[in-house]
Amino acid sequence: MRRASRGEARYGNFIGGEWVAPSTDAYAPDRNPANLDDVLGEFPVGGAKDAEAAVAAASAAFPRWAAMTGPSRARILWRAAELMRARQDELAVTICREEGKTISEAKAEVQDGILAFELYAGDGVRTRGETLPAGARHRLSFTLRQPLGVVAVITPWSFPFALPAWRAAPALATGNAVVLKPASNAPATATLLAELLDEAGLPKGAFNLVHGPGAAVGQAVADDPRVEAVSFTGSNPVAFSLAERCARRGTRVSAEPSAKNAAVVLDDAELERAAAGILSGAFGSTGQRCTATSRVIAERGIAGRLTEALVAGARKLKVGNGMEPGVEMGPAADEAQLQGDLAIVELGRQEGAVVLAGGARLSGGACDKGYFMEPTVLGRVRPGMRVHEEEVFGPVAAVVEAGDFDEAVEVVNAVEHGRSASIYTRDSGAAMRFVERARVASVFVNGAAAEGEAQLPSGELAEEGARFFTRVKVASLDASAPRAPRWSD
Repeated sequence: MRRASRGEARYGNFIGGEWVAPSTDAYAPDRNPANLDDVLGEFPVGGAKDAEAAVAAASAAFPRWAAMTGPSRARILWRAAELMRARQDELAVTICREEGKTISEAKAEVQDGILAFELYAGDGVRTRGETLPAGARHRLSFTLRQPLGVVAVITPWSFPFALPAWRAAPALATGNAVVLKPASNAPATATLLAELLDEAGLPKGAFNLVHGPGAAVGQAVADDPRVEAVSFTGSNPVAFSLAERCARRGTRVSAEPSAKNAAVVLDDAELERAAAGILSGAFGSTGQRCTATSRVIAERGIAGRLTEALVAGARKLKVGNGMEPGVEMGPAADEAQLQGDLAIVELGRQEGAVVLAGGARLSGGACDKGYFMEPTVLGRVRPGMRVHEEEVFGPVAAVVEAGDFDEAVEVVNAVEHGRSASIYTRDSGAAMRFVERARVASVFVNGAAAEGEAQLPSGELAEEGARFFTRVKVASLDASAPRAPRWSD
């Protein structure tokens, strides 16, 4: 079967350049979490056979794609970026309806994904090797970067366009064939991405899309001996399990797990700026991003005033369907996510935290058709509480008081998985000490922590993507003058 046309309800997997029905003949509806009556379509609930077919198609396509020159691949990726720009409104609306983001957040995500294809289109003409000193005269030693082969990309629902773009773009630019397994509750955006890459002129099989549960499709892809690398973004348990599975057969893996991020506010901070940045970091994208501001660590001199500002700001946020004008925060992605968010708030209460704002499911009117929760601020939170240690991935900000700068840094570093942090202060020296001492991947000064940008080296972004999806080959060339032939030759 082909991908369904507009007005039709059923879609297929994209394998070997064709839209095909799943081997399971099973489908599931893709519903708008802000309005469950709004169904984007029915998408495959695939299985291991579909994964095997996608890997086989990628294996067959890889030699041709890898043999193309870098500039030739770059032109296709640039064409894909142009097509994405032409359909950016459609992409944004799909993200908004599928994931629940506000339309402005969805448009920003589309731009992030387009930037990745533009950036790596440039990489297609500059994948770098090195010339190195040789151990002998007249010898030239150098390195080449070559594609791995078939690579698997497994992405979550939180950024259904940007994350597949961030992973697929460097993999394709460097000559690999890709099998994408998106989250089961974010199939429509991935389907649009596959359609655009096909239209851009990718060879059949260079990019494949398989929908289905991780336990069936994801594991089958990750365990396939033809897959040379796996890129995964998602929960800690799955990330660790996947890393172990890949290690057993020597497969390269990038497993990006969850995180618990913090914003530090020192006594000298500009209160209004700090409050605005924290509100944006905690409740933007409904807190459903791996850089969300989940903890607020404030020096005691400013903690009271900052908490009041956060509570007032949280109560003013307009929650609703992201397609509606003025809405500032959308729903949780699904019922399970909503119940998890509510459960962590209740756990915080049991541990001694105080709910200062929000904490409940929103109901009444249009809210009854979606998964809406009040923006929540918790006070009296202490290190060691689960609400302080565990990722919430929802609109919950926990406020912790610290006696001084050193204690604030200790609290930031007290969690196992810190990904990003921000600090608000007028003291440039304190800011730089924080940049040095915070054990996180990215630091923001006087601004909210945000998602990565394709040009910044984080995860598989910027040059890190080209490195992850290539292997280095060392070559040595004897450049001495050829010796004269002998009669015995």
